Parts: sequence; C-alpha cells; structure tokens
Amino acid sequence: MKKSKRDSIKTNFGQREVLYESSSDQKLFKSYSKAINTTLSDIPKPQISDSEVLIQVKAAAVNPVDLLILTGSVKLIQDYPMPLTLSNECAGIIEQVGSKVSGFQKGDRVYTRLPLNKIGTFAEYVAVEQDAVAKMPAGYDFNTAAAIPLTGLTAYQAIVEELEAKPVETVLIPGGSGSFGQMAVPIAKALGLQVIVTGNARAKERFFAMGVERYLDYKTENYWEVLSDVDYVIDTLGPDEFEHELVVLKKGGRLVSLRTGPNKAFALRHQFGTLKKQMFALAGSKFDKAAQKQGKEYRFVFVRSNGAQLQKITGIVEKQQIKPAVDPRIFSLEQANEALQLVAKGQLNGKVMIQL
Repeated sequence: MKKSKRDSIKTNFGQREVLYESSSDQKLFKSYSKAINTTLSDIPKPQISDSEVLIQVKAAAVNPVDLLILTGSVKLIQDYPMPLTLSNECAGIIEQVGSKVSGFQKGDRVYTRLPLNKIGTFAEYVAVEQDAVAKMPAGYDFNTAAAIPLTGLTAYQAIVEELEAKPVETVLIPGGSGSFGQMAVPIAKALGLQVIVTGNARAKERFFAMGVERYLDYKTENYWEVLSDVDYVIDTLGPDEFEHELVVLKKGGRLVSLRTGPNKAFALRHQFGTLKKQMFALAGSKFDKAAQKQGKEYRFVFVRSNGAQLQKITGIVEKQQIKPAVDPRIFSLEQANEALQLVAKGQLNGKVMIQL
C-alpha cells in the first residue's frame, strides 16, 4: 500500500498545523504506517465551544506515544481518523474563552494534556475543554512547562487511581531514573510514600536529593535479589521485566504498568465496548493469571486529561521547583519530522520540544 500525503493549502485561514495521513492510492483507506511522514498545512483557526478555551501554542512536546499513534499501536484504545494533527501536550497563552468558562481568562499562561479523542498540539492554536487545562507553574518558561503534563498526570494517576497508594507505603520504580522518575518521585514523596528507584549510576545523587529512600544501580545490583515485600511497583520497562517486578511485591500488592499492555480490569474501568473488553481480557490474561497466582494484582495505566489533577501537580512542581529536562535540540513546526525521528532514535537529553 502506497502512502499519499495531503498537500499544503496555501491560504491565510488563520493557523498552520502538522498533519499525518496515510492512504491507498485507489480507495483512500485510512492506514497506519511505521514511516514518519508529516506535512504542514494551513487551516482555519479553531472555533471554540462555550466550555472551551483557545490556546495559542508556544511549545508542544514530542513524546513516544506520538510514534505509537502513527504506527497504530494504540488504536484499540483510541483510533484516530486521518488526516490527524499530532501530539497531545503543550503550553501556551489563552487567546479566547467560551461563555461558560470560569477560572481562566485571556492572557493566562496555561498547559494541558489534551483529551484522548481530540489531540492536536502540533499547531499554532488549539481549542481545549476547560476541564483539561491548568495554569502553568509560576516562573516557568513554556518549554519547561510543556514537559510536565503527560508525565505528571501519568505518575499521579498511576499512584492515586491505579495503585491507590497510602502514605508510608513503599513504591518501587524499576528503570525510574529517566523523565518519568523525575516527575513520579516528587509526586510520590508529596503523597507521603517511601520510594525506591533503580537506574543508572549517574542519576543516583540527583534522586537522593529528591528524597528517595533507596537507589539501586541496575548494573551492580539486581533489585529482585535484594528487595521483597514491596507494597507497589510502577513498571516503566515492559513485559520482559514483569516476573522480576512481581516477585518483589508483597502478597496483596499491586503492580501498575505504563508499557506491558491493557487487561480486562483496564477495559472495565474505561467502559469499553464488549469486543474490546474481550480483546483486552485475552491480551492481558497472561499477566493477570501470573499475578493472581501469587495473590497480587496487575493494572495498566493509559493517561487521560484532567485539569484538576494537573493543577495539583502544579502545586507540587512549584513547591519543590521540579524542572524536567528539555532536550537542547529545539524544533519548529516545519521540522516536525526531524523531531519525531529524534524521539524514535532515543538517546535524548530530555523531552523534545517544538517551539512556536
């Protein structure tokens, strides 16, 4: 199947956006692809509803989930029509507010993780429901702020909703020395948890400064050989690590994964239809059975927008002055392909940004 690109529309409608479209030459069927191929198009500035705000995007983050969307890896959770404006995380300035919007006004500096069914921050403007938006941390620049919502909400929802963790209990984050851990650890500490992280030796002192109780260098210590009876595990590494993570959990403990995959419980909580419930139950049965056999529980998290939670994260970020790393290689909208390719290659020095 040959891919076709949507041509740029050279008009002055009001904004530009990065689009991705993949289709058959003959039947114009929508199709996902491993190829990174975006185009820049001119489109009308979005019209907002009574409950939306119009944000002038100043910085949009490029995340691995954008690549998963392009390849169709998450289409069972959320399928998108093509052409698609990419990305779901940004910071910017409110230009207009709907008649029923409260708590925001024109000129506010805000950030957001867009709702799953309406992404599109690779654009000059984006219309967003007010309940998905929060005010940026005071004193933060747009690039730094735009690196917070997705990771911050993932950590918060994993800890509060999926693990239902309580103060003084212990959470282990294998492979937690990257960008996720930089947000998850301060949030976990703010919620009163004891935190153990495994990662590279370079990050050890930085994480002790964040307040972790224990930090294990993955090259010199196998956490599954030295830890036991941990209350919770947040998996960032995927299914290859599942057995090791499960063995350190106490009986009755809970493991939540960002990567291993959805299961029946995930489908039920998100109220998917019958077919998806059956598919997710089958896909996750291996992990559910392994956990249940040991008297433990497996969960999966796929982050969603939540402005109220994001505002709580803002308070934590401001109090602890959390500054997530941003890769020094900043891109423009015209360079979206290069930005996505950089994320695909890995070896980053922080979150990749498109700056407008």
